[in-house]
Amino acid sequence: MKTVFTTSQFCFLFLLMFTSGRLISQESHKTNNYSATNSGEETYEFNKLVWFDEFDGEGAIDALKWFHQTKLPNGTSWYNSEIQHYTNRTENSFVDSGYLHILAKKEIFTDQGITKQYTSARLNSKFAFTYGKVVIRAKLPFGPGTWPAMWMMGKNVKENGGYWFTKGFGTTGWPACGEIDIMEHWGTNQNYVSSAMHTPSSSGNTINKGGRTIPGVSTGFHIYTMEWTSEKIVFSVDNIVHYTYKPAVKDDRTWPFDKDQYFLLNVAVLSSILPNFTESPLIMDYIRVYQDSTVTHSGSVDSGKTGYFPNPFDSELNIHLGETPQKAVDLRIYDISSRLVKAYNFDDNNEKITLNNLGNLPGGTYFVQYNLNNKPYSFKALKR
Repeated sequence: MKTVFTTSQFCFLFLLMFTSGRLISQESHKTNNYSATNSGEETYEFNKLVWFDEFDGEGAIDALKWFHQTKLPNGTSWYNSEIQHYTNRTENSFVDSGYLHILAKKEIFTDQGITKQYTSARLNSKFAFTYGKVVIRAKLPFGPGTWPAMWMMGKNVKENGGYWFTKGFGTTGWPACGEIDIMEHWGTNQNYVSSAMHTPSSSGNTINKGGRTIPGVSTGFHIYTMEWTSEKIVFSVDNIVHYTYKPAVKDDRTWPFDKDQYFLLNVAVLSSILPNFTESPLIMDYIRVYQDSTVTHSGSVDSGKTGYFPNPFDSELNIHLGETPQKAVDLRIYDISSRLVKAYNFDDNNEKITLNNLGNLPGGTYFVQYNLNNKPYSFKALKR
């Protein structure tokens, strides 16, 4: 079931001013307060960071935040005449020097009894939410025939193999679940990026779309933003709006967007791929979600019935999980720069765990994240 969060339950997250040891400039991390301009609309100020991935570290993606979707939904292929396999290998998705790479490659690869000539990755977020501002800094892959996308679907989508489907939320078919395409990039015009909405009123080759030409989207980073309220959804690149979705009539056919949605990140390969293509990545610096701190939102990062003490802590921190672990609990501690400072693994099935050897940590604020029985948990703790 969807978990409704109060403002206090989000208190463990706050606006990060430093990330990966880099000062986030106002240009790359400016959090504009978004206010509706038409009379009668609700006013939102997206001023609270509630979920993020800065893609720190090296190697595999963060399994607490992301799920590899690899199952062929049509038995032998993906939708939209895509010709790649999506894999869970680090050859196709990995973190390097503070950046996520989703790499489309030309290679012979067999999976699920099917051999294909291309591979890539498709990530599902283990976080879902309703209303907010999404900010992504990314550089797109090269070449006609590559199809990078940063997008969202309702977590109730009935899609076999998707993360939320495996958790029992798959009750609604596409497009009734709603789809928000924050950014798509394909075709022969490699400087054109677009955003789109898919609903029962218009899906597939939807009429609800917009985009613009931006030279150098595959050679440099740009800021892709989506602002989602109860009234409309606004898309921009580098703070320039190129499309707003605001249907005159909001019903199940035009507006299935009052329920939780989750992120999908992928690079598809189309049959129009150039013969000399070898590989090209979608590279992401960060993804951040902001919400209005004065509004109660829904979301699926579960704070649960856990408890932790003492807070502030000195050399150890005790956590009561609230339920018996069915498998090992991987736990990580991050500082306010989102750098990993401690990692633990507990496999003794105890509801209470103790984090030792914390005395050498500098005083300050830390974020604790762990997975318990396939659900992500997070909280903020203070070190004396």
